[in-house]
Amino acid sequence: MRSHRQRTAENSAAYLLPRLHPDARVLDVGCGPGTITADLAGRVPQGSVIGIDAEAGIVADARSSVWANQRANLSFEVGDVYRLAFDDATFDVVHAHQVLQHLADPVAAMHEMRRVCRSGGVVACREADYAGMFWHPASDAMDDWVRLYRAVARSAGGEPDGGRHLVPWAHAAGFTRVDVSASMWCFATSEERRWWGELWAERLVHSRFAEQAIGENLATAAELERLAEGFRRWMEVRDACFFVPHGEVLCAP
Repeated sequence: MRSHRQRTAENSAAYLLPRLHPDARVLDVGCGPGTITADLAGRVPQGSVIGIDAEAGIVADARSSVWANQRANLSFEVGDVYRLAFDDATFDVVHAHQVLQHLADPVAAMHEMRRVCRSGGVVACREADYAGMFWHPASDAMDDWVRLYRAVARSAGGEPDGGRHLVPWAHAAGFTRVDVSASMWCFATSEERRWWGELWAERLVHSRFAEQAIGENLATAAELERLAEGFRRWMEVRDACFFVPHGEVLCAP
């Protein structure tokens, strides 16, 4: 959640913003802490935005956040992307950011998102692609990290290279018009490097990811600490930078 709180509509959903209109009804699937959701609500002042997440604790945190209390047209609910609790053709925009890569059946999820989107609306999805990430300077530890992350994600039934799969997933879900784009996060300033490096150094040793890696016998605690130290060393290099590519699709129901 710490990383998710840095996400805004501008840095994570810019491809969607030109498609919003002031009275749009928006569903944000897998909203997490609600920072993107709140930004979207600010862009549809005569409309409404509902953010849903599968975990009740995350929804409770989003409801109590400062940004949620600043938007009268914003609400949060517990919800399941495979069984959305809304009628057909309810929303003008159905949005998901970094959600499909974690699902065992992303096509079923997109099909359900398509169901609740009205004709003339748009289903918008953006996913990172771990195999496409790159950084400077070279680091054996970070090479090992990305291989481990992809292995752990797939052991849990996900697809960590989701960005490159969005188009076939959309077609399989029944969309006939799919507009494709791509964008990138870049961490290059000293503040950005420290935030990204410390985030991953901590996540590698104290998180659900670490528990999964050890539980699936994909890494030992000592190996995870070595990878964390690789991020710490990387972030101290003055000219270090890290790039995260994303695939994006705007799908017409």
